[in-house]
Amino acid sequence: MHTDKSALLERHSVLVKRIAYHLLARLPSSVLVDDLIQSGMIGLFEAANNFDGSKGASFETFAGIRIRGAMLDEIRRGDWTPRSVHKNSRLISDAIRGLETELGRDVTDIEVAEKLDISLNEYHHILNEVSSGKIIGIADLGASEDTINFDEDSHVDDPYQNIEQVAFKKGLSECISTLPEREALVLSLYYDEELNLREIGQVLDISESRVSQIHSQAMHRLKARMQSWKS
Repeated sequence: MHTDKSALLERHSVLVKRIAYHLLARLPSSVLVDDLIQSGMIGLFEAANNFDGSKGASFETFAGIRIRGAMLDEIRRGDWTPRSVHKNSRLISDAIRGLETELGRDVTDIEVAEKLDISLNEYHHILNEVSSGKIIGIADLGASEDTINFDEDSHVDDPYQNIEQVAFKKGLSECISTLPEREALVLSLYYDEELNLREIGQVLDISESRVSQIHSQAMHRLKARMQSWKS
């Protein structure tokens, strides 16, 4: 049994590296690939210990979820983001929520900047700072996986948690469908097509910095609209 587990770990170590390099392309330069691989190997080891083939999912699918989750957990535990960036992120979400409640429509970046009493350039700078300083993902909204498309093969032991995830996914999909077209497109390319910011910029013929701003604002708009799921 020990030999089987060792072989399983060795055979799937390449999966850890593949996930690590895929994540690295979407993270700040301060994140080291060796750190991702180290935490991913811990996730792989946990997957090997906990995998139950009778549940229907393949080991690679199960392990991939555990590996990616372990990497993201490690990144969040080692949060390098200054407090000012966290504060600005909350201020943006609060401003968007307040304005959209008041106006009953999508608000523009100009309107958010005016609400925050800063220039548009300052607002765009903050969006980039927030985007590069931390992972802004679906997990920040309360989901267990940092992805829009939850893996259908993933197994959830708690049936109540599964019901909650399905309801959350439905609510999230509805919120995404109400986003301004360009924000929804950036999220789709980023999460569904798994393109990085540079590649999205090439597709949309805009700068990588502008893609970062659009992605960051889209996530703050979603956070504002999905606030009820956190209460």
